[in-house]
Amino acid sequence: MNVTTKIEIPTGMDEAEWQVRCDLAALYRLVAHYRMTDFIYTHISARVPGPEHHFLINQYGVLFEEMRASDLVKIDLDGNIVNQDEKGTRLVNAAGFTIHSAIHAAREDLQCVVHTHTAAGMAVSCQAHGLLPITQHALKFYGCLSYHGYEGIALELDERPRLVADLGPTNKAMILTNHGLLVGGTSIAEAFLEIYYLERACQAQIAALSGGAKLVFPPIAVQEHTAAQFKGQEPYRSAHIKMAWQTALRQISGVGSDYRS
Repeated sequence: MNVTTKIEIPTGMDEAEWQVRCDLAALYRLVAHYRMTDFIYTHISARVPGPEHHFLINQYGVLFEEMRASDLVKIDLDGNIVNQDEKGTRLVNAAGFTIHSAIHAAREDLQCVVHTHTAAGMAVSCQAHGLLPITQHALKFYGCLSYHGYEGIALELDERPRLVADLGPTNKAMILTNHGLLVGGTSIAEAFLEIYYLERACQAQIAALSGGAKLVFPPIAVQEHTAAQFKGQEPYRSAHIKMAWQTALRQISGVGSDYRS
C-alpha cells in the first residue's frame, strides 16, 4: 500500500472527517511503531471539523497497531457516542473521555491530543525534578512544559478543570505526575512530533540518571536559545512538520491492513 493511493470515502462521510480519521489512525499505528503503547489503555483523540465539537477516539479494545479509520469512535463533549453501531458494541475508555474532553473543550487551538504510559514517561513523572534540561530533545520543552498532580484513575469529571488549568492557555505538553505524558498539537502531524520528542527526552533522562555520573547542564542562555530555535519561524516550521509527517507515514506503509480502511 502506497500512502499516495487514493482511498474511497465511505458513503455518508464528508471528506474532511475522513481525512482526520485516516490521519488519526496513522498516528495510532506510529505510536505503536515507536513502542509507546500500553496494551489497550492509552488514547489519542482528534477534533472533527464542524460546529458540533465532536472528536474521535479509539474504540476500546482495538490494538494501536491494528487501528483503522473506521474503528475510531466519534463522541461529543458529554461522552455520547455519535456513530454507535446497531448492536451498541462501540466502547470508549472512560478515563480517556475525561482527559480528552477536558482539553478539547478548553483548547480549541489543539486539534489532536495524545496520552501515553511509556516506561520512560512514567518514570520521569515520578521524579520530583521532572524533565531535566539535559538533552537537545528536552530543551524543546524548556519553559513550556506543564505538570498535573496525580488524583487517581481519571474517572472523576471534576478533575477536568484542574487538568485544563495546569496545562494552561498556550503549553502543548504536560507531564501527569505518577502517571504518564500528555501532548497536544494544532494538527495531528504536530502532535506526533510533540510526543516523539517528549518520549525520547524521557528515555534519555532515565538512561543518563541510571549511570550514576554527575550530569552536565547547558548554561541557561543556551537552554533559552535552543528552546527558541525549536519554536522556529514560519513557513519553515510548518514545512518541517509536514515533511516529518510524510516521512513517518512511510514507516507504516504496507504494514498490516490499510489504516485508511
